[in-house]
Amino acid sequence: MSEDKTAGWFAEKLSDRTIRGIAIGTSALIRAGALPVGTKLPPIRDLAFALGISPATISEAWSELRRQKIISGRGRNGTWVSGDRFVAKPARLASNGHYGEDVLDLTAAVPDVRLLPKLAEAMAYGASAENLNSYERNRILPELEAAMRKTWPYEPEAFLATNGGYNAVYTLAHALIAPGETVAIEDPTGMRLLDIFEDRGARIIPVQCDAEGPLPSSLQAAMEHRPVAFIFQPRLHSVTGQTVSRQRMDALENILRDTDTLIVEDDGMGDISAAPRHSLGHRFPERVIHIFSFSKTHGPDLRLAVLSSSRAIVEQIQSYRSFSAGWTSRILQAATAWLLRDEATQDTLQHARAIYQTRRDNLIDALRDKGIDAVHGHGLCAWIPVSSEPFAMVTLAARGIAVHPGAKFSNLPSNHLRVATATLTDRCEEVANSIALSAVYD
Repeated sequence: MSEDKTAGWFAEKLSDRTIRGIAIGTSALIRAGALPVGTKLPPIRDLAFALGISPATISEAWSELRRQKIISGRGRNGTWVSGDRFVAKPARLASNGHYGEDVLDLTAAVPDVRLLPKLAEAMAYGASAENLNSYERNRILPELEAAMRKTWPYEPEAFLATNGGYNAVYTLAHALIAPGETVAIEDPTGMRLLDIFEDRGARIIPVQCDAEGPLPSSLQAAMEHRPVAFIFQPRLHSVTGQTVSRQRMDALENILRDTDTLIVEDDGMGDISAAPRHSLGHRFPERVIHIFSFSKTHGPDLRLAVLSSSRAIVEQIQSYRSFSAGWTSRILQAATAWLLRDEATQDTLQHARAIYQTRRDNLIDALRDKGIDAVHGHGLCAWIPVSSEPFAMVTLAARGIAVHPGAKFSNLPSNHLRVATATLTDRCEEVANSIALSAVYD
């Protein structure tokens, strides 16, 4: 192709024309093979003209791709794809720091390992799973499917066991969503969800939320971009701790009714929430993908989640999986089925849920006593408003406390902190005092 044609081709493919959007979109085209290694990229001025943006924007995007060793060269000799040296990484997750022993690390919203169920008996049972060590690519063990159906929020056509909740999202993203396609995602959301879709090269349309879930007006605006998928957390939001209300689910249903958009429901927190499970699957069973994860409740080393959808969609996802892990360990599936039937495990979950709630409530109450408008909710972390994220992060770091800035969980301007509370036991008042100091500045 000539350089002029290449510039026009880029203009058709790159819908997000910000620095970040161009970098993500170009890297996705390279990974998809649309820009093979050795391809010469068009001159910056030609590409800027075709895209209708400043050459400086292209230069910044190219600089990011050079830093990642995705492209190389510059100047009169041109710029080339050198993607053979490309290594994908989740940018938001990979930017996590490594903190010393003297730092109170409240960045990881993970379960307290002391509150997880014991797995020895379950794993012993799993070692005798049906069809153990067969290379047959079963979607899900019958006994696990039977256990899941008892509490599933609707009657789906098919189930699939996956290697964890994020593995489910990653797999369906590659099986069902092409690079450059548009997806709508609630905002804020899990940073790993953003990593997955940014790495896929999707154009992300944020859907703003309030205490009841995604705002209908924001979802309606997002639908004007004809997204191939809408991703949200219907039961317990992993970042804000809020749950989508029944009334809000009805409003979302009305907006999605006359579309063909895939609806991905990510119940990644599972039974950390005591709220009833609900889904739009009863209304749109042919295009809802409902995901339920066991990592936060039963243990991350179970590496297990279950998704449901139509037979056609499950077959597409399973077909993609056949390139790598064609099935999820039958040992882990059978062990999880055993845990679901075990009364002692259910008691352990209820006990853990109560403790997590107390720890979160203690921080929110302490913050409110200090005039911080934090919102009560559930889960393993708190979403706390501040006047300035950079100021708050520096202030907390100076006091030996590490948290996440809200920007990691959002594609919109944010002034929040995401503070993990699951393991916050005896230093709640100290944390609240530090956040109060950082929350307001002149």
